[in-house]
Formats: sequence, C-alpha cells, structure tokens
Amino acid sequence: MTEGKTLSIKEWSVDDRPREKLLLKGKATLSDAELIAIIIGSGSRNETAVELSKKILSTVSNNLNTLGKLGIADLKKHKGIGEAKAISIVAALELGRRRKDTDVEDTPKIQSSRDIFNEIQPLFADLIHEEFWTVLLNRSNKIIDKIKISQGGISGTITDIRLILKYAIERSASAIILCHNHPSGNLRPSDSDLSITEKIKESGKLMEINILDHLIVSDSKYLSFADEGLI
Repeated sequence: MTEGKTLSIKEWSVDDRPREKLLLKGKATLSDAELIAIIIGSGSRNETAVELSKKILSTVSNNLNTLGKLGIADLKKHKGIGEAKAISIVAALELGRRRKDTDVEDTPKIQSSRDIFNEIQPLFADLIHEEFWTVLLNRSNKIIDKIKISQGGISGTITDIRLILKYAIERSASAIILCHNHPSGNLRPSDSDLSITEKIKESGKLMEINILDHLIVSDSKYLSFADEGLI
C-alpha cells in the first residue's frame, strides 16, 4: 500500500464498517459520525465517509442540534458533500426533529380477555374467512404489535408455530396472545385449536415466551382459553 493512502471503508475490518457494525452490534453502538456516514454513503477521494462525517461534526462542536440548523449550502462547503448528500443529511435530521416533537402513543395494557377482544375485534369484523393473528406484549403486558400469521378459508387456516415465535423474538416480546376467528359464529374450540395452542405454549417455554391466552372471536362475542381453563 502506498504511504499516506487512506483505506476505503470496504477495506476496514468488518466490525469497523458502520453498516456491518449496526447489523452485528445494534444501532446504539454507532457514534454520531458513523450514523452520518451511513446516510451519506461515501466520502471523498482522500477520506472515508466516517472521517468526512467527523470533520463535519467538528465544525459544529459535535452538536447535532447545531448541525440540524445548517442548510444545504452550508453542508456543501465540505469537500465530498454534494447536493444529494447534503439533502440526505438535512432530511435525516428533520425526521429526527419531527420524531422528538411527536407525542409517544401510550399503548394499551392488557389486563383481561375483554381488553384483548376490544383490541382485535376490528381486525375480524365482517370477515367471511378465517384468519390467525398473534398479539405481542412486553413485560408490562402492553401491546408491541399485532401480526397476521395466516389467512384461510371459511372453515380453517394453517398456523406456523415457527413464524409466530420468529416474530416474537424479533420484536423482543415477553408474551403472546393468540387470536383467530370463526366466521360461523360457533365459538367452541376444535380439537385442532386445542392441539395447536398446546404446541405453541410448549414451544414458547423453550424461548421463555409466555402464551397468555388464545381467543376465538366472532362479530360480537369471544371465547378465552384462559377464562375457560384451557391454557
């Protein structure tokens, strides 16, 4: 290697590359400069995207609020920052500002089968086919997400246990509530409903993910496995 030549990011150790570092270690491990480097994508001929980002930050005393006040023309003064990269930086910082200004929605806490029914009933309203959903909860029993696992016909749907647990692990859920509808209005669980619930419950134990309940719903009524002592 010629003396004085700057290594490109592709020549760095995998652990030191911003994108790879984010994937391997999580977004919180990246410095401000590394995050900006991901936004701009590349540096100049003589410096990497990270080095260029550090230089930009140094001009605002490493203060992101000050950086957010810079316009496109200000950013373009840095060699290696053209209009497209400047726009990307401005847009990213504006998104951050808007997120900060947005009120955090207070997600509902599930304390009873009625609470979960009120949350999921709109998902099944007027359906003429079966759908299977999973509701992911955190340690406080607040809803993280509601995910449709499968869609079937009038009398049944296929449930993939691996897919249910995959979503729970990816979203760091501590507990799951299973839900599906019976378009016929008959809320009595089938042998298949009982069997799949037990399989998911046992599989969840291996991952330390609790299956709190399984609801069968119709347009206006529901049956809770937990309330009926079936789980």
